[in-house]
Amino acid sequence: MRIGNRDFDTANKTYIMGILNVTPDSFSDGGKFDKLDAALFHTEEMIREGADIIDIGGESTRPGYTVISDEEEISRVTPVIRAVKERFDIPVSVDTYKGKVTCAALQAGADLVNDIWGFKHDREVARYTAEYQAACCLMHNRHEAVYQNFLEDLVSDMEECVRIAKGAGVADDKIILDPGVGFGKNYELNLETINNVDILHRLGYPILLGTSRKSVIGLALDLPADQRVEGTLATTVIGVMKGCAFVRVHDVLQNKRVIQMTEAILGR
Repeated sequence: MRIGNRDFDTANKTYIMGILNVTPDSFSDGGKFDKLDAALFHTEEMIREGADIIDIGGESTRPGYTVISDEEEISRVTPVIRAVKERFDIPVSVDTYKGKVTCAALQAGADLVNDIWGFKHDREVARYTAEYQAACCLMHNRHEAVYQNFLEDLVSDMEECVRIAKGAGVADDKIILDPGVGFGKNYELNLETINNVDILHRLGYPILLGTSRKSVIGLALDLPADQRVEGTLATTVIGVMKGCAFVRVHDVLQNKRVIQMTEAILGR
């Protein structure tokens, strides 16, 4: 698939989406990169370490997060998007579920829309994504972790996200699916999601796995967010082996190396 000016071999490779939170309250790195100079320095660092996409978020979506206004989110992300696009030759993603923010981010140069609600929260996100011919990552989410048959419900929910995207005019080759580890799931369901992430292959779209430093790793290892690198790497290996095209991570260098080693073993 093509994102921005770059082609991605999603059938045979696993690529890295580097996380750039320009927020004061993200669960793992809140406040570290919310100033433009710091954000650009970290972007340069992630590119040097092997990031293939930079994902810029202006509102924390950690458990218990505070919703901010569209205007505040726009004021956080658009200057960073513009600056990254001006200085670096790398596709940029915007992490938002709001129509107005999506429009402003795409105008600022974003190439991909990463929506934690899979276009279900605000249908304008899908409309603007189609209008700008941008790529999108549709994440699975629910308000409550209540399911009849978890994996089948997960697939069904993702099918609904795809229908919304295609109904708005988003092309098939612009869609990525994210099973939503940490969202609308308890600890056991998060582990089941990671272990069965390849079930989404039945829908025919590239898969993104986003587990970096998340609570499922903290609970499994009994470790705080800043000590979850090894746990994240284990999930990345699983993702590569199960054919995920993308992983969304904080620690780019370590994940890049573990992807390269896993792909070497698999002969990719």
